[in-house]
Amino acid sequence: MSVLFYISLFAFMFFSVILCCVILIQESKSLGLGASFGGDPGESIFGTSTADVLKKVTAWMIVVFMVSCVLLSIWSSSMGKSHINSIPSSIEEIEQ
Repeated sequence: MSVLFYISLFAFMFFSVILCCVILIQESKSLGLGASFGGDPGESIFGTSTADVLKKVTAWMIVVFMVSCVLLSIWSSSMGKSHINSIPSSIEEIEQ
């Protein structure tokens, strides 16, 4: 069970990096990150309707991010509770 938890945790961190990159690619009110690479603010790297597509993709990615945050939080707290229950509370339990 813990292997599956760590795999999902790694996937969550990878997804977080991808989400950060998608947010940085978006066009801002000023020139944004595209101007850092010498791009013209009138041109888009991925086409003319990129702003609309990236807004929708970002919104869905944020929803997935929030849901996975909640699920991983619940999962990690339940793993912690099961670990605490397995620890003996007295010396008598250890001797038996």
